[in-house]
Amino acid sequence: MELLSGIAEADAALGRRFPLPTAALPLARWVEVRRLPGAGVEIEWNLDDTREGSPGRLALYAGHEPPPGQLPDDEVDATRIELAGRHVTVRRAPLPEAIVSLRPVWELRWRTTSLHLRLTAQGPWELPAVLAIAASVDLETG
Repeated sequence: MELLSGIAEADAALGRRFPLPTAALPLARWVEVRRLPGAGVEIEWNLDDTREGSPGRLALYAGHEPPPGQLPDDEVDATRIELAGRHVTVRRAPLPEAIVSLRPVWELRWRTTSLHLRLTAQGPWELPAVLAIAASVDLETG
């Protein structure tokens, strides 16, 4: 993992504009942009989780290769749905070892003709909110 200085470096690493969500996100305390092994970049919004019941993190991966695994396959159920014309795999894991604002975790994965995408939402997110963020990812700016 290599920390990048910002979105322009994420664009350069992908060879196109990084596809950001257009939906309003909760207040972020800090954001990290990093290159992951292979040809992918992840932007991680560490959210203000100081209020009880607030989610702690949101991360969006985009890359020319599938993202590295995060969740153990034997502990998660996967469901395929159609969302905004995209076939999305939705997975959820309880993450009992994580702090409250980071559990459970929702993971959404989908693919376009040129990119693999993964949206990870940690904390007490409602699935419709996570789906709305995924549906808002602007894939046209490449």
